[in-house]
Amino acid sequence: MDAGSSDMPPPTILVVEDDPGIRNLLRNMLELEGYAPLVAASGEEAIACALREVPQLVLLDIMLPGMDGFAVAERLRANAKTAHIPVLMLSARDDTADKVRAFDAEVDDYLTKPFKSEELVARIRNQLRHVRDHLLNQLTELPGGLRVEHAVEQTLATSEQWAILYIDFDHFKAYNDVYGFLRGNELIRLLGRLAFEVVREHGNDSDFVGHIGGDDFIIITTPDRVEPIARTLLDRWACESRALYSPEDLNSGVIVATDRQGNPQTYGLVSCSIGVVTNQRRHIASREEVSRIAAEVKHKAKSIPGNSFYVDQRSDHPPHD
Repeated sequence: MDAGSSDMPPPTILVVEDDPGIRNLLRNMLELEGYAPLVAASGEEAIACALREVPQLVLLDIMLPGMDGFAVAERLRANAKTAHIPVLMLSARDDTADKVRAFDAEVDDYLTKPFKSEELVARIRNQLRHVRDHLLNQLTELPGGLRVEHAVEQTLATSEQWAILYIDFDHFKAYNDVYGFLRGNELIRLLGRLAFEVVREHGNDSDFVGHIGGDDFIIITTPDRVEPIARTLLDRWACESRALYSPEDLNSGVIVATDRQGNPQTYGLVSCSIGVVTNQRRHIASREEVSRIAAEVKHKAKSIPGNSFYVDQRSDHPPHD
């Protein structure tokens, strides 16, 4: 979203520049334009910051101590969590070979120093628009669509242990019928924000949070992080979602909506169900297998009243007598 929007926080932009003077100049310029700048003085610091903060855009110098800008761009593209972030390379080098190498590293734009601030701001806005319109879910601004598929494929290709949390609502249609789709969108935005914040607090730096669509979300983490992420997310959902109900529905603990035949029916407040697929106990080789298991564990989670999560328990190895 462009800077200056009143209903969303300002976009975060990571400035990767080892020259303190240029770094401060860029930071001050971005603040004046309504952005929230982050700064890094080296390639290693930039990678760590990008994984931790997931900025909306990276301004990247080529000449950095240690890891250069080309290597930073390649590392960002290789990680599903940061692959969608636009990278705008700033450099005093105007060689065609450098520009070709930058675009081969999947840099999105290239601007030579010295530059005019008006042009840089215009290029930033253009990149943010492109990502918002084509790579992110526009409701939550989380990666969606093919980015989610890519993240799952990247996870399946690793030899490490992983866990994928599939999250959706219970009684969401009844809520939409009573409160309207705009309030329903607020519920979806709340869940997306909570998922992002909880993973940042309790997950690993490289954990992925995506919005599959509608009320379906995905978190990719490691098995040891499943319980703290799931329990914290469900606890915060139970608390913070209360603000999106009328006092009457909160007091009764139910909402009354009509079914398809027009008859009034009583439904519980919107709860979250989390089904967890993991390779901790068995080998999983394909997205189709992940999808099939996800449907099973989400069904198990939904059979538990209220906010709940269920972890797949099956194993490739038969139990010992």
